[in-house]
Amino acid sequence: MKYRMTVRPSGEILEIDPVALEAERDGRTGSILQALLNSGIDMDHACGGVGACSTCHVIVSEGGDTIPEADENEEDCLESARGLTLQSRLACQAVPDGSKDLVVEIPSWNINEVKESH
Repeated sequence: MKYRMTVRPSGEILEIDPVALEAERDGRTGSILQALLNSGIDMDHACGGVGACSTCHVIVSEGGDTIPEADENEEDCLESARGLTLQSRLACQAVPDGSKDLVVEIPSWNINEVKESH
């Protein structure tokens, strides 16, 4: 089901068609990470989207109830995320069902790390 994702802090509104998301992209098929990457938003994901780190940590402030609960592996990885909230998810593991629009915040340190050269 198609849905909209508002990305903060940029305010960009993305039209997401889960059917069009690439299965070979990093993260679970239909994940927030795939939606961001397919929309041209370069989200840091050091482990390649396999849920083994917390670099793709996002905060789903609206529509989070459309995403299945985090499994134990995701919860373990999130424990090392900076700025953890009750709405925190790994973008690579969070797959919305499309029944509601989402508001997703990319924490500022993730944005800054993508833009800085290492």
